[in-house]
Amino acid sequence: MPFADFDPDSFLRDYWQKKPCLIRNPWTHWANPLDPDDLAGLACEDEIDSRLVIHKRGDWKLRHGPIPEKAFAKLGKHPWTLLVQGVDRYVPEVAALRAPFDFIPNWRIDDVMVSYASDGGGVGPHFDQYDVFLIQSLGTRRWQIGGLCDSTTTLLPHDDLRLLANFEPTDEWLLEPGDMLYIPPRFAHNGVAVGDDCMTYSIGFRAPSRADLITHYADHLLESLPENDRYTDPDLTPADNPGEITPAALARLHTLLTETLTDRAAFARWFGQHSTTLPSPLPFREGSGVGKRKHLTRNPASRFAYIRQTPDTLTLFADGESFDCAGETAAFAQSLCTNAPLTNLPAAAELIKALLAQSSLQA
Repeated sequence: MPFADFDPDSFLRDYWQKKPCLIRNPWTHWANPLDPDDLAGLACEDEIDSRLVIHKRGDWKLRHGPIPEKAFAKLGKHPWTLLVQGVDRYVPEVAALRAPFDFIPNWRIDDVMVSYASDGGGVGPHFDQYDVFLIQSLGTRRWQIGGLCDSTTTLLPHDDLRLLANFEPTDEWLLEPGDMLYIPPRFAHNGVAVGDDCMTYSIGFRAPSRADLITHYADHLLESLPENDRYTDPDLTPADNPGEITPAALARLHTLLTETLTDRAAFARWFGQHSTTLPSPLPFREGSGVGKRKHLTRNPASRFAYIRQTPDTLTLFADGESFDCAGETAAFAQSLCTNAPLTNLPAAAELIKALLAQSSLQA
C-alpha cells in the first residue's frame, strides 16, 4: 500500500521530531491487512508479546499475554484494549506497512504494534520516548495531543502503566480508516475508541538512549576481553605519598578503559549487528535451502542494513549477522536494503546461500 499523497521531504523538514502531524488517508488504496480475530489469535501465543488493558470504574488494569481465548468472552462492557507487539514479524501483510516509510533509515524502525479496542477503550494519556505513526485501520479513534513531557512530568501511581497525572489536550482529531497521525517523542497523547471494532497500527521507531548504548556495547566488549588485559606500570618509581593516585596512573587507567570503547570500526560492526538483531528466531522458514528459482524474496520479518567501507565495499547486516561485500555482491547487498525486486545474482551466490541458510532470504 504505497503513499499517493505524501511528501517525505516537507514532512521531515517541518514535522519529524518537531511537532505532531495529522495526515488524512495518504494511501493509494487503504485496506486493513489483518482480521481482528487473527490478532486475537496471535495474542494467545506464548512467544508473542501481548497486553490487555481494561478501564474499569476509573481504574486501569493490565494483563500480560499470552491471553487465553476464554478471557475475551469475560471482558464484559468495560472499555478494553488489546495490544500485540511485533505483528510485522508474523504477518507479511502487516510487514508491508513498513515499506512506505523507507525514507527513514531501516535501523530506526522498531516494529509494528497492532491494537484493537472496544468502545471507549484506550491505554490512557501517556508519552513515549520514540517517534510513532498511528494508522487507523478499522473504526474511529479520537486522538488528543498535549504538550512536551520529560523525566519531571508527574505520573499516576501504577505498577505497570506510565499514565500522566495531569493531561491537558491542545489538539483533538477523529481518525477514520486510512488516516494517519505522527507523534514525535515526548509529546503527551491519548487515544480513545469511538465505537466498537477500533483497530490501530502503530509503527514505532527506535531511539536508543545513551544508557542503552553504553550497557549493550559494554556487555558485548566484556565477552571478548581477556583476563590478562590489565593495568601495568613497569616504570613505577618510589611514591612520595602512598595515598596519591598520580596523574600518570590516572592516564594509564583512563587509556585502559577508553581505547577499546573508542574503536570506531569495532563499534560500527557491533551496532550494525545489534540494530538488526531480532528478539526471537525468525518465524518464517520457507525456502531455507538453495533453490533453483531465479527470483528471491526477503523474509518479511528480516532486518537489513549496511555500512559503507569504501566506494566499492560495504558491510551488510542481516538479522544480527554481518557480511563483508565488494563489487557486484556489494551492489546486491544494497538492493537487499530497499524494496526493489531481487534476482539470483551469480556473483553474490555465497552471500545468497548464507542468507537463505539463516532464513533472511527465501527462494
